[in-house]
Amino acid sequence: MDNDNLIPLRVMGLSYNQLQNGAYALLLAQEDGPYRIPVVIGAPEAQSIAIALEGIITPRPLTHDLFSTFAQAFGVRLTRVFIYRFEDGIFSSELTFSDDINTITLDARTSDAIALAIRSEAPIFTTRDILDETGFIIEEPDDEGSAAEASLDSDPSAEPPERKEPSIEEMEQQLQQLIDNEDYEEAARLKKIIESRKRQ
Repeated sequence: MDNDNLIPLRVMGLSYNQLQNGAYALLLAQEDGPYRIPVVIGAPEAQSIAIALEGIITPRPLTHDLFSTFAQAFGVRLTRVFIYRFEDGIFSSELTFSDDINTITLDARTSDAIALAIRSEAPIFTTRDILDETGFIIEEPDDEGSAAEASLDSDPSAEPPERKEPSIEEMEQQLQQLIDNEDYEEAARLKKIIESRKRQ
């Protein structure tokens, strides 16, 4: 595939898929463009992507962490992820690895490919045909804060008394407990709330 025909993507985030029980939607965004691509993924992969996006350090390495560390230990880099096909509602992806001497390309599930790309800071690409077939245009909100932060700002009178809110220190202790219990999905959610409180 000619690099000039590749469309660069970035990871926007995750949301729970209301139409499919136990599944999540991974939202990919066109770089410097209006299109968004939803990719349905399972809960374990969503959890792995979420903790990588939030920078959460787990007590023990997850599968994608282990794979990335193993590759780095042998001087192998993930140079790109390419989502090359969309068929029967399923995205197909490939990983390109290099050790500066040899380059190999491996087939992979898109959820695994994205989880590794985030950890390796590798670029993600797709084709114009896939973007046109699966992409849609949405308007991003101007406020980059969390939904909770936005709701408080829109109605200050609804804000609960300060004495009833847990302190940042208490929330950070709860965050550490969630990590220790390997509840990474809830930990990612709580970390966003903590960061929002710190910005206020």
